[in-house]
Order: sequence, then C-alpha cells, then structure tokens
Amino acid sequence: MKRFSKKILEKARRVKFLLLDVDGVMTDGTIYLDADGRETKAFNIYDGSGIHLVRKAGVQVGIITGRQSVIVDYRAKELGITEVHQKILDKVKVYDEILRTYGLEDSEMAYVGDDIIDLPILKRVGLSVAVPNAHPEVRAQVDWVTQKAGGCGAIREVTDLLSAVRKPQQPSSKPQRALR
Repeated sequence: MKRFSKKILEKARRVKFLLLDVDGVMTDGTIYLDADGRETKAFNIYDGSGIHLVRKAGVQVGIITGRQSVIVDYRAKELGITEVHQKILDKVKVYDEILRTYGLEDSEMAYVGDDIIDLPILKRVGLSVAVPNAHPEVRAQVDWVTQKAGGCGAIREVTDLLSAVRKPQQPSSKPQRALR
C-alpha cells in the first residue's frame, strides 16, 4: 500500500462512514445512451470488492449523486449500500441528515468527489478525497487525490486505506520474555 502522511492516516482512522459521488468517481464519468435513450454506466469490479471489504471492516458506505439512474440503485443493492440519494443538487442537506441519522460528526466522515457541487461537503468531512480526473479546484482543496481515476480503481484505493487502518496490529515476531 502507498505510504500516507501521518495526518491522512489519523484522519482515516476516525472515519466511520464513507460517502461517494457516482459519475466521475464510481464511474469514469461517461454516460452511455442507446438509441432508445436508455442509460448505462460502467463500474470497476475492484471498487466493488473494496466496498464489500470496508463494510466488513465496520465502515458504512453511502452514495450522494446529482443524477438519477436506475443503474445506480441496482449497483448499490448489489454492493449492500442502503444509503442512496440520487438527483440531489443540495448535497449538504442530505449530508447533514446522514450525520443526524447515524449520530456522527464531520470528523468521522469521508467523501470522494470530483466536481464543484461536491466542494461544500469536501470542505467539512474529516477525510476529503478527489480523483485525478476531478475539477482542478476540487483537487486543490482536498486532503488526498487518488492515483487511479474515477471508475478505474480510485474507490478501491480509498477503501484499502480505510480497511488497513482498522486492522489490528500484527503481534511482534520477537519472542516474548516470560513474566516471573
């Protein structure tokens, strides 16, 4: 795993809830429309595995997105994500509801975003993350920019970090001296 600053590791240890944007974060931002106007999106399998693992490690996961798509509902259900909010232009309002519902503080939240609409939440959460394909203003204001782009494993980077900081420390390989 990549080496992180002490500050990022401390912030990651506090996270109890990971919120994700969809287009440009869980996907590469491309929206495919067929001749009948039906939409489809592509999701990264490693991101999905990471979401399962981080949930197993005790971190809740939710989605807040500005668009509405049946595909997002389907993918969220597949991943066991029940906190799904779509067609949300005022993301902070939903964010505040999630804080109240789960009894959390800003410092216990992480958010991965990519566009200007995400900045109000990114400025509040304990761990703010952007993808490299994010708007330059967003990248400039977050704690961490992932190496992988949205839809290409960026979420897995985040979930790997959040899972790793929750793993119990491995016992020392040095033999313990017997107490007398």
